[in-house]
Amino acid sequence: MSIPATPLTIAHGSAQPLTVNRLGYGTMRLTGPGVWGEPADRPQALDILRTAVASGVNFIDTADYYGEDITNRLIVEALYPYSPELVICTKVGATRRSDKSWVPFNTPANLRTSIENNLRTLRQERVQLVHLRLMGPGSVPLAEQLGAMFEMQREGKIQHVGLSNVSPEELQTGLQLGEIASVENMYGYGQRTTLRDAHGETRGGEEVLALCEQHGIPLIPFFSLVHGLPKGGNKLAEIAQKYDATEAQLNIAWLLHRSPLLLPIPGTSSLAHLRENLKATAIQLSAEDMAYLG
Repeated sequence: MSIPATPLTIAHGSAQPLTVNRLGYGTMRLTGPGVWGEPADRPQALDILRTAVASGVNFIDTADYYGEDITNRLIVEALYPYSPELVICTKVGATRRSDKSWVPFNTPANLRTSIENNLRTLRQERVQLVHLRLMGPGSVPLAEQLGAMFEMQREGKIQHVGLSNVSPEELQTGLQLGEIASVENMYGYGQRTTLRDAHGETRGGEEVLALCEQHGIPLIPFFSLVHGLPKGGNKLAEIAQKYDATEAQLNIAWLLHRSPLLLPIPGTSSLAHLRENLKATAIQLSAEDMAYLG
């Protein structure tokens, strides 16, 4: 099985762009409950990574605070030495406490520690793409965080810098501070508005997608199958029935048709579910389907 979608270029126009197929894989679900500890079925977790890459997935999303360090180690065990076509994208800006809480880890010294840790655990000399995840109000100023990222980019530790969990205003600020290669935000068929919840989390954003399209920046949706599916009877379910597909598959297909700059990274801990997600790339939605879906 291969991914037929037209490849996407990240950091288009730069000296070292990255070309990836338009269905990636997010590794967060490979960890134990609460995104903590070893997977319940380690052999299956390794098989999922190998099957994804063998099927044409060449964009893997990870973070050293998944587990902690579980997904990075699984990637190495399953895929190292890496294919030249494989792009491994990681995130920094957060860490985990022993109570499994998620907290900011975003001072310049923190960010450098995270990058060094990712380089070590992924066995890389340079991280190809790093998303700086913003952790809400009270954090280190964005300019200070990005300044540290761009400094490590100049040192050769980072190839491309992206942003995650950003509002339109934060993305605008980031673009004024330097070259932003990509954005990773919550986005899906049922979650397209820009919201900040009580924890400072930014979700969705047609406004963020519009900005990305204006600047030619790929948008990588996360949690598109968790928060991106409407509840109850809906148009997505109707079109899914038309194509003998699941709503999750239609959500992926909708993302692939919504914009050529969208790069879905649905994650799963099930090999069967991975194969279902891969089949979504073969669904060809018509212009009428997309108009009906809205």
